[in-house]
Amino acid sequence: MKNFVVTIARGFGSGGRQIAAKLADELHIHSYDNRILKLAAQYSGYPEHYFKEADETLQGNLIEKQLLALPKKFHTSGHLSRFVSDDRLFDFQKTIIERLADSENCIIVGKCADYILKDYDNVVSVYVEAPRAYCLQRVLERMDDITLEEADELITRTDKYRADYYKYYTGGNYWTNPVNYDITINNARLGDEKSVQLIIDCMRIKFGEEWYQDYMKSIGKL
Repeated sequence: MKNFVVTIARGFGSGGRQIAAKLADELHIHSYDNRILKLAAQYSGYPEHYFKEADETLQGNLIEKQLLALPKKFHTSGHLSRFVSDDRLFDFQKTIIERLADSENCIIVGKCADYILKDYDNVVSVYVEAPRAYCLQRVLERMDDITLEEADELITRTDKYRADYYKYYTGGNYWTNPVNYDITINNARLGDEKSVQLIIDCMRIKFGEEWYQDYMKSIGKL
């Protein structure tokens, strides 16, 4: 196996994005979320001839450099608007995700990555969720000047947006369906650190003990 990818889908406020960041640190790899959407949006805004040229040149090293050049967004955000489809934007996003999966070890958060990469054998797909009370607490801790009622509405609307997004681009599939993923985690029961270790254990099982030993030695963990 040349490289591996972990995809992480998550309910808003469940801690999935933070788990992705911690897992990336643990495995010494990059975690991509909003930067994929930002880069795809940049490409999709170009004229048609550039669109085709860009698609032909979107190889791993170039994508990685372009993504890493974009600023990281660590603040908690959400969606209050309704989902509106943009097939052109999604096509670029899909291309970027596929190129990443073909070329580097990484984590991809959201963006239907589990579905896009469902036929790849170098991918572990994860869904992170938690009860509403837990999600509310995390949102309130991470967002300034937001009331409990506003946080509750933000979770509801964001999860609805993600569900509609996933359903549209997967042809009717359900975002929360556990059979879409290798593993589903209730982060309220485990917490971020144990969830990270559980994902690594899942990778160890799926990719094999030899892979695990070789990779951990390569990053100085064994």
